Amino acid sequence: MTTVNESVLALDEAAQDLLFREARTANTFTDEPVTDEQIEAIFELVKWAPTALNSQPLRVIVVRSEEAKARLVPLMAEGNQAKTAAAPATVLLAADVDFHDELPKLFPHFPGARDMFTGDEAARASVATVNTGLQIGYAILGIRAAGLAAGPMTGMDAAAISKEFFPDGRHQVLVAINIGKPGENAWYDRGPRLTFDEVVETI
Repeated sequence: MTTVNESVLALDEAAQDLLFREARTANTFTDEPVTDEQIEAIFELVKWAPTALNSQPLRVIVVRSEEAKARLVPLMAEGNQAKTAAAPATVLLAADVDFHDELPKLFPHFPGARDMFTGDEAARASVATVNTGLQIGYAILGIRAAGLAAGPMTGMDAAAISKEFFPDGRHQVLVAINIGKPGENAWYDRGPRLTFDEVVETI
């Protein structure tokens, strides 16, 4: 087993614990609200995620109202419905298939970037999915950095949720994340992790 020398990391141990070691997927939440200020502060961290061509295809809907929750909860997998109903907020993280329309602003030093994707929706969908995935990882860390617990879920009818909340048909919901302060018995036992030697090979 590899022993980690934590002194080589730039983050202090408290930040390492907050973002990684002690962070857990929450399954229950208190009724303390998630504020607009917290959501914006999280986004201001998440927006720095690296994406190909600086494409930033992530689009987000924050579900907080009772009316919106009533539309979302039945489309979640049965095991995710109660915790989604109880969470102060749920964010739907979607890939914008038409992200290329923003490239003239986001990647201005390559004037042909938008045209490169025009007419090739399969390529756009692939790029959007991969790069939204990068942003989703940052979103989980951003939620934790705000002192909140994240409960990411893929157990849902993603196609139906996409149609319900993005009716233009140009967005694909990839993940839903419940957000809030952890409630009573919020954590399952932590599952094992693969070791460095099981995952990493240097050649």
